[in-house]
Amino acid sequence: MAGAFIIYPKIIDLHAELSRISTRSETIEHVSFFIYRYLFFCLLTWTLLAVNMRERMTQFFPNRLLKTAFITAIAYGVYVMISLLISKHVDCFTGLLLFQFVVTFLICAFTGYVIALYAERREREMEIEQLKTENLQSRCEALANQINPHFFFNTLNSLSALVRCNKKEQTLEYINKLSDVFRYSLQSDKKGLVELREELDFLESFRYLQEIRYADNLCFDIRIPESKKSRLIPVLSLLPLIGNIVKHNIIDSENMMTVSVWINEGDELVISNPVHHKLENTDRNGLGLINLADRFELLMNKKIRIDNKDGVFSVFLPL
Repeated sequence: MAGAFIIYPKIIDLHAELSRISTRSETIEHVSFFIYRYLFFCLLTWTLLAVNMRERMTQFFPNRLLKTAFITAIAYGVYVMISLLISKHVDCFTGLLLFQFVVTFLICAFTGYVIALYAERREREMEIEQLKTENLQSRCEALANQINPHFFFNTLNSLSALVRCNKKEQTLEYINKLSDVFRYSLQSDKKGLVELREELDFLESFRYLQEIRYADNLCFDIRIPESKKSRLIPVLSLLPLIGNIVKHNIIDSENMMTVSVWINEGDELVISNPVHHKLENTDRNGLGLINLADRFELLMNKKIRIDNKDGVFSVFLPL
């Protein structure tokens, strides 16, 4: 296509030139030279593009421009020599031929420049995506690590209390739920988006541990239609929210805590709770929420919403 574009004026004149030729041998000779000219420009275009592609990472554009110009000049010399050898040198030094070589040079040089810019942009995009992936991986690992030694010690204390009270069935159930929590968190680094059903199963195990710890002072009100449980959500989305509720609020007989989980009209998963701030100065820098918000943007290109008014703290997670 490039060769045909470059010799387009000769293609237009071909019929008129052939009409002026009287003998069959001259016609064959003329057509053969026309085909040679076409193939020569195709080969030159391919060579220049190949050179520019190979040199596309050269940052200094004039270097590639000079190299392309040098190859074009050599090609022009070869074309003239071949034309002289076969006595087809009538148009060797015409403005049209020179113009065609200049057009070939410019097309290939600037095509190579555009390709180089595109390749550089793609490499930068790939680097950014790789950094995002690595960042997301580290955030998932950090999120999994929120099941920290404090949580582990608290669960052991609750477990020892069950053992002392000789509650065998409840103790076994507690151990099963604890193993489910750790299994899910350890497998989270292999997952990105999961069905809401998986997160709710995890929450079921996690809530059991918390309800044992806080007795009847902490309860959960979960109202999720079965039809919505196949929707997708980033893995371990609920852990930091429930963890923050326990961390930042007083939970006792005078400050009952009910965590509500439902889906609103906007198809968002809502987790809300009454606010009973602890008297001591707890760390409220919101790293868990920032982490969660970043993961939603990276994995789903959506933003979470936070509402804190009238003594109720709510987080809205898009599905």
